[in-house]
Amino acid sequence: MKDKKDLIIGILLGIIGAIVGCFIFLEFFTNFGFIDGVTEMKKRGILNKVITLGAILNLIIFFILLQKNKDVMAKGVVLAMFIITIVTLVM
Repeated sequence: MKDKKDLIIGILLGIIGAIVGCFIFLEFFTNFGFIDGVTEMKKRGILNKVITLGAILNLIIFFILLQKNKDVMAKGVVLAMFIITIVTLVM
């Protein structure tokens, strides 16, 4: 039961990490805000690249979880990356 909970927490951490990474990228490295940046990047057809750059934050989360011996949560972060990859490919 605890493993399932840790896996779900890891998936949520991975998805939230990607969203926060996208937010940081759009706020600090573009002239747009978050919402305006997402709509503009979607218009330009490069939103999938922004999502990929935002997912770099998950690498940091993954290694922090491994350092703290939270292996199941780290697996959840990897699973979230697979989900984000599939969503990015479909977009």
